[in-house]
Amino acid sequence: MKKLFKFIGIILFLFIAVIAIYYFVNNEDLPTGKKGKEADALAIKMFNAINHEAFENTETLKWSFRNEHFYTWNKFENIVHVSWDHYKVTLNTKQINKSDVYIDGKLSDKKELIKQAQDFFNNDSFWLIAPFKIFDAGTERSIVNYKGKDALLITYTSGGTTPGDSYLWILDENYHPTSFKMWTKIIPIGGVAATWSDWKNTKTGIKLPTKHKLSLFGMEIGMGNVKTENAKADALANEVLKAINHNAYKKTKNVSWSFAGKRHFKWDKENHVVDVSWDTIRVNLHPDYLEESTVYYNDIEQERKDSTLIKKAWDIFNNDSFWLVAPHKLFDYGTIRSIKIIDNKEALLVKYTKGGTTPGDSYLWILDENNLPISFKMYVPSMKLDGVNATWQDWITTESGTLLPTNHTFDGGKNLNMGDVKAYN
Repeated sequence: MKKLFKFIGIILFLFIAVIAIYYFVNNEDLPTGKKGKEADALAIKMFNAINHEAFENTETLKWSFRNEHFYTWNKFENIVHVSWDHYKVTLNTKQINKSDVYIDGKLSDKKELIKQAQDFFNNDSFWLIAPFKIFDAGTERSIVNYKGKDALLITYTSGGTTPGDSYLWILDENYHPTSFKMWTKIIPIGGVAATWSDWKNTKTGIKLPTKHKLSLFGMEIGMGNVKTENAKADALANEVLKAINHNAYKKTKNVSWSFAGKRHFKWDKENHVVDVSWDTIRVNLHPDYLEESTVYYNDIEQERKDSTLIKKAWDIFNNDSFWLVAPHKLFDYGTIRSIKIIDNKEALLVKYTKGGTTPGDSYLWILDENNLPISFKMYVPSMKLDGVNATWQDWITTESGTLLPTNHTFDGGKNLNMGDVKAYN
């Protein structure tokens, strides 16, 4: 028996020794950073890199944590559905006392599970959205020189489950986070690293991590099937399409119009070929196959096609057709829809992340009581437009049945006329 206790003692001593050695080898002191405008400027660059605006506009997030805790977070409603084992808590994040507990699908009075669900959510959501929390109330930001580059140290002085924790964000050349190092109460070793590299592009325009790898014993944290949705915004966009009879637009074969009386268009929409005319020039434009386009001077086809004129016609068509059919493009590839409240009414924000001439532009659609667009605000960085207003007015029901505008009026009173607008089959 004495030999057994001696053997156990030796094993315990060796275990403690290994832990102690590991601690002294791997433990790092919390670095000292510089607070102030420079730190906030670095944080803003990180915010822009992760598309914080899209996160703010996202309605619903879904994920799991190590395949043990499962979440559906209705962000605007401040409701999180938290499930684990045979429990489910409908957590009201703003009014905790209004939360509900279910066991095996039945309402329960075991209110102590609410605190457990809240702790799970605070921890597990952090591993999903921590980069979006660097300006939360109670945060302090500092710049730290890490391996010769600027890194962002975030200290949480209040809020969450464990106030006082600090995280050093390591950024790439585009200010996108690739990992962080942690100094937290729950982990006794300072400076444990975790990757933020296995990102997924979601429907609402934000990237979210699917897993993290920790430097602590090679641990891995899986985030499950990460998803985001803007269901209410999509529903509102569909109401707009109904108002302008988008189904008829989809079936429309031909569209013609002009732009401020200077440029004229005849669009074979069915085959996606368009005649673009200005001055003495006409380009028979094939937008998807520019090399098949032809150029005319005074209606005489040119044997040697001027590629610069073809490119100009392509740019003109992209711009001028947008002013005619933009409301019909709410669900185009690369579009992200979200809801904004303007004058106590819902407005539809549409961002174009791909395609067209200037991807990255956003348009905030103002709607009437029938969800017909009456104006939009333009956010076009390339043209330095930041909320410039333009009306969408004098809608007509065309021969094909779809609705199209014939006039726009800008801030300042300038008018843009779309000419003799026609859509037919």
